[in-house]
Amino acid sequence: MVENVIILGGGPAGLSAAIYTAREGFDPLVIAGFNAGGQLLLTTVVENFPGFPEGILGPDIVARMRQQAERFGARFADANATAVDFGKKPYAVTADGKAYEASCIIIATGANAKWLGIPSEQGFVGKGVSSCATCDGPFFKGMDVIVVGGGDTAMEDSLFLTKFAKSVTIVHRRDAFRASKAMVERVKANPRIRIMWNSVVEEIKGGLRVEAVRIRNLVTNEVAEMPIGGVFVAIGYTPNTELFKGKLKLDEKGYIVAKDEVLTEIEGVYVAGDVADRLYRQAATASGSGVKAALRAREYLQGLHQA
Repeated sequence: MVENVIILGGGPAGLSAAIYTAREGFDPLVIAGFNAGGQLLLTTVVENFPGFPEGILGPDIVARMRQQAERFGARFADANATAVDFGKKPYAVTADGKAYEASCIIIATGANAKWLGIPSEQGFVGKGVSSCATCDGPFFKGMDVIVVGGGDTAMEDSLFLTKFAKSVTIVHRRDAFRASKAMVERVKANPRIRIMWNSVVEEIKGGLRVEAVRIRNLVTNEVAEMPIGGVFVAIGYTPNTELFKGKLKLDEKGYIVAKDEVLTEIEGVYVAGDVADRLYRQAATASGSGVKAALRAREYLQGLHQA
């Protein structure tokens, strides 16, 4: 059986694409992955997704979107895609040992935040540890927080957090930032931001949520404990594109290169969400790009059916 469309990914981009293609009667198959939901699964209360004025849990958004897609006829395989072949039509996808074929593919495999990798970190994700300042910043009003990183994202996050936090401390392992000069100057000019050079977070401490961090100075080897309410990790993201190396054009950081927002260089293969988005990485923007990919897929499939 050749599917009309296979959607790779079960986060807001993939689920939005599933809703739209299902409503059009294309009976999409969503290969959602074992951790379907993407970064929303790591988010507690989401207050900036349209339509939920009182906020909603990240996993609840995913569950509702999936229910909506299923209502219109989308089918789901909770498996990870392990191989793709875009060299011939129909296109081929392998997942969980099963082979699938489709006339059209929408790639929405997302990106994963890079974490510090210390043992105490993951237990506090959603309890004071975050990888998204624009998502979670308002929950840290009046608190002292730290931002770990030295690139533009760390600078942007730090400046954004000063709107809410009592103080922001940037912890950076080197003695200079790799961020743009303009961003660094803005950070250094902000009186609510201090910088700890040549330093790393060794441990995150707390009870029900983050209460303090242990920080080591890499030059002096001195260790100090710092009471804080939040840790924002801003050391980058890794797009989930290992599967597409040699199959699609990727940029220097591994993101899929999109033409005209959602088009890849292969006819009938589209991309949506964080797997191609180096800048915004928001649930709402991912959802919107999933809609765009679905509408492009509709045009393509209608052309095939009329041929």
